[in-house]
Amino acid sequence: MMAAPASERIAPKRLFAFIIMVFGMFMSILDIQIVSASLSEIQAGLSASSSEVSWVQTAYLIAEVIAIPLSGFLSRAFGTRLLFAISAAGFTASSLLCGFASTIEEMILWRALQGFLGAGMIPTVFASAYTVFPRSKFHIVGPIIGLVATLAPTIGPTVGGYITDAMSWHWLFYINVLPGIGITVGVLALVDFDEPHLELLDRFDWWGLLFMAGFLGTLEYVLEEGPQYEWMQDTSVAICAWICAISGIAFFWRVFTAAEPIVNLRTFSDRNFAVGCTLQFCIGIGLYGLTYIYPRYLAEVRGYSALMIGDTMFVSGITMFLVAPLVGRLMAKVDMRYMIAFGLVVFALGSYQMTWMTRDYDFYELLVPQILRGIGMMFAMVPTNNVALGTLAPEKVKNASGVFNLMRNLGGALGLAVINTVLNDRTDLHITRLQERVTWGNATATETLTMFMQKFQGLGDATLMAMKQLSQLVHRQAVVMSFGDAFFVLTLFYLALSLLVALLKKPPSPFGAGGDAH
Repeated sequence: MMAAPASERIAPKRLFAFIIMVFGMFMSILDIQIVSASLSEIQAGLSASSSEVSWVQTAYLIAEVIAIPLSGFLSRAFGTRLLFAISAAGFTASSLLCGFASTIEEMILWRALQGFLGAGMIPTVFASAYTVFPRSKFHIVGPIIGLVATLAPTIGPTVGGYITDAMSWHWLFYINVLPGIGITVGVLALVDFDEPHLELLDRFDWWGLLFMAGFLGTLEYVLEEGPQYEWMQDTSVAICAWICAISGIAFFWRVFTAAEPIVNLRTFSDRNFAVGCTLQFCIGIGLYGLTYIYPRYLAEVRGYSALMIGDTMFVSGITMFLVAPLVGRLMAKVDMRYMIAFGLVVFALGSYQMTWMTRDYDFYELLVPQILRGIGMMFAMVPTNNVALGTLAPEKVKNASGVFNLMRNLGGALGLAVINTVLNDRTDLHITRLQERVTWGNATATETLTMFMQKFQGLGDATLMAMKQLSQLVHRQAVVMSFGDAFFVLTLFYLALSLLVALLKKPPSPFGAGGDAH
């Protein structure tokens, strides 16, 4: 690694190159969620079924999950400059192809390519932040990458909603082209962080790649599709679960026996990295889980459009943006373990406030929970990045960064699967319980039914229509109660998780002690 200057000063050229790379990472993470608010428009535009269109997101996620851990090996082989330029150029080209797609099959293919190529940018930025800059500057670069990693998924639906509303869904992809070209050129011109070691490619472990792709790809599929198809009762989910188990065993065997493993899992022997990865996995559950659950509530219960959902969700994004500098300042002065615990408790508090939700919860009722979510996420995420990656020896960081970022994505996939399962099961339970109480002996139910019958008088079969309306009311109430249950599960989970921080060793104090490892 390049030696840190004696003055601990960051060279402007390096800082500028790093900021360009951060923009690339922002685009790559944003593109996971940017389509989520516009899937119905894409479905109509490509004449796809609802099960087919969900693959616009799933294909990207599966490809990204396979490519992220691979990036550690590739950035050592190609060097940061070349890998990032290939990644950015590939991401840009496949974005353009997505915009031009005329069938759902084309779209899924180009989205998978976009996810696979773009994924290399994410861990490379994390690795560069902790190897290029002196330790005393971690409190500056840490919040930058932490903000991007949390802000991009949070504002993805907002940005997507605005673009689709103002132009068309094609522009969700075209909008990447000019910045993508700029990032590719900028990285080729400015990045000089390390040297490539192309001789590593001679020892590339193809079997390791095959087993890893089988393991992670099918795991993502099972988590994504499982909840809506009753898990193992669906043939494709069951087959993928078996492939996942077998290739998972083969992958772990290969990683520990190959001369040059595709991913080095021995880094987990570092306690802070191992606990940091666990925290990152669990933070991913909240980051992607809540980015999913809030829009779903607003669409299903409140009947919001994509644009209105975006405006409501934006509160968390603004909060994160404003809190990031404060987190950076505090990291130089406060024990980061306390900051992580504080973030997790605040996150739990924001979720707890949503456990009492009713179907009248609107922008102002969601305001404080959204603010608490933004504060909690930044306080938990940024110090976790520093504790896990900032304390490793520089030569280990590239490989470790791929695994670390993978944990966040896998956490997100598991979070969505658990939340969907909780919502489905609890909705069914609440419908059964509510229907038991809606009887002729229940005064409120009888009054409501009579009111509906009067409302539909003269419009046909008033009794049937009133019964239908009452049934819809019961269903909606059951859905709202299931959302409350999901938030309660998250509350308990994050309170328990805050205790895990006790396992972390105290990081070198303060991180400003100097560039000792450089």
